Amino acid sequence: MKKLARLLLFFSLSFLILLAFGTGLRFLVLRVQWMRSLPAESEAVLSTLIAAARWALSLALYGAILFSLSYIARQRIFALAALPCVIVLALALSFGVSLGLERWGLIPPQEFPVKPLGGAGLILNQAQTSIVLLKGPEEARGPRVIAFADRPLLYQANPVGPNNSAPALPSLPLGSDSPWFLKSLAIDLRLNAEQLQERLAAGTIQFFIYAGALVFFLASLGFLFKLSVWPLANLFMGCLVFRLILSLETFFNSPEMRLTFESFLGSRLPGSLTVPLIFCGFSVLVYIYSALVYLAQRRRLEEDY
Repeated sequence: MKKLARLLLFFSLSFLILLAFGTGLRFLVLRVQWMRSLPAESEAVLSTLIAAARWALSLALYGAILFSLSYIARQRIFALAALPCVIVLALALSFGVSLGLERWGLIPPQEFPVKPLGGAGLILNQAQTSIVLLKGPEEARGPRVIAFADRPLLYQANPVGPNNSAPALPSLPLGSDSPWFLKSLAIDLRLNAEQLQERLAAGTIQFFIYAGALVFFLASLGFLFKLSVWPLANLFMGCLVFRLILSLETFFNSPEMRLTFESFLGSRLPGSLTVPLIFCGFSVLVYIYSALVYLAQRRRLEEDY
């Protein structure tokens, strides 16, 4: 019982720490992306924070289960007692946070006008063209000078684009491009968060069907953390497999795959149950494999004695 209590405490702390860290990190990223855009408009801090927390919820769900499975293997906790606790706690925390964010989003956000960065004479570069904002980003639609690579300078006192609209401006030169694997990870976590939000909007039952199948599948991968005697190597292997599952989740929920499932299954199965059933099918196969391996190892030990 002490080991189970420690496991529940470990899972809860891992979930909350990842949720807080992911929310803060994502919030900073979203704020920087907004600050780079011109012309700057008033930004709702509350809506940005909620979007960051939804993204962090996916990170916390995957990360807490990953670390908990590693903890179970290292502490040699009986899986049949530990995994149901992890599954129930993961669903409870995910539903509680999702519902709280849903209710929080109903609060009218307060608009905070933020002074844009830079001053008069700000230079924006795009390809081989430079744009000089003579009155700075505060009047992004004001007079400007455009410098082309092979043409003379062009002065525009009142820049007008098609349909009397102001032409788009390149972003402010803040930060640098992230590696692709980090970008793809952030995109997949965002899509997972949108999927959980969509299921919650469809009803509590839909949320628990999808999240339950996903958590059930992730919890079945405990055998990965017993592949070798090095816990850190097992943890790295678990990270790679969890990343693959996150990509598969994005793939299965893509519009193209939804159309494929609908055309293949027709009206025999609701479209909302297709992906959860796939997760459950994989989970059953993994659990059967783990049970057979456990029985084989136990029989080998009995024969040695």
